[in-house]
Amino acid sequence: MSAVRIGRRRVELSNQDKVLFPESGLTKGDLVAHYRDVAPAMLRHLADRPLALQRFPDGIAAGGFYQKQVASHFPDWIGRVRVTTEQGPQVHCVCNDTATLVYLADQACVTLHCWASRGDRLDRPDRLVIDLDPELDVFAAVVDAARQVRAVLEDCGLVPFVQTTGSRGVHVVTPLTRDHDFEETRAFATGVARLLVARDPDRLTRAQRKRERHGRLYLDVARNAYGQTGVAPYSVRAKPGAPVATPVDWDELGTRVTHAGAFTVESVRRRLRAREDAWKGMGRRARSLARPWRRLRALLRDAGADDEQA
Repeated sequence: MSAVRIGRRRVELSNQDKVLFPESGLTKGDLVAHYRDVAPAMLRHLADRPLALQRFPDGIAAGGFYQKQVASHFPDWIGRVRVTTEQGPQVHCVCNDTATLVYLADQACVTLHCWASRGDRLDRPDRLVIDLDPELDVFAAVVDAARQVRAVLEDCGLVPFVQTTGSRGVHVVTPLTRDHDFEETRAFATGVARLLVARDPDRLTRAQRKRERHGRLYLDVARNAYGQTGVAPYSVRAKPGAPVATPVDWDELGTRVTHAGAFTVESVRRRLRAREDAWKGMGRRARSLARPWRRLRALLRDAGADDEQA
């Protein structure tokens, strides 16, 4: 057992030599170092958001589990927020400082998943997320779909950002003012997906069942709902090579970034030393959905997709 002092906090660390990624030999200590290094960029995207923690105490080969409620052994200084669920009230972790991020990494929390809303107004999301999930592992199809999503969102007056997921696809994320509830934001995201499928039905789909996709890329809007989460920027994924979900600039997609696992624990730290977080200042680009809704409805009518079944 050892300890580090981070700001005003003393964080106990254990078993830093324990291997979590057997293929590469990445240890818990390496995971702690990653999250400590990316904290300045990552924390602005985590602040005040309830988290789901994906933990792998015995390494990724042994399997892991999701933890939403704060464990009884967590220190008192770990941030908390009370949320209402179908199972009753729960207390979820929030991460607002480097000490918390390091503590969670020492708990073998490999991946952090965060809500699209913040603790003070849980029912009012400030991000809209469209997850591009390819049926086939062909990143060119993901890039093309992401550009289509971007074009529609920008046509509607919104400002979309993009991040690799560290898995197979990307997330297109749009900052919002907190004027609308989850039902409204999900309806808007669904409208965008309907429009895109109407325009490109041979390559895009809204079908949730994989057997109905027939090789088409799935436009997943399910994260736009109360209690749903998306992978947090700069989170490590529990996959060989330790890929990292990474915000990127649009002009990098398909050029410098040629697959969803393009960045790893090693390369993302070099990236952040060389350039700023691609999502820095995202909140200043937040928009209401009031005017975008009017434009989207017009686009849906023009495409013959204004029927909900389209």
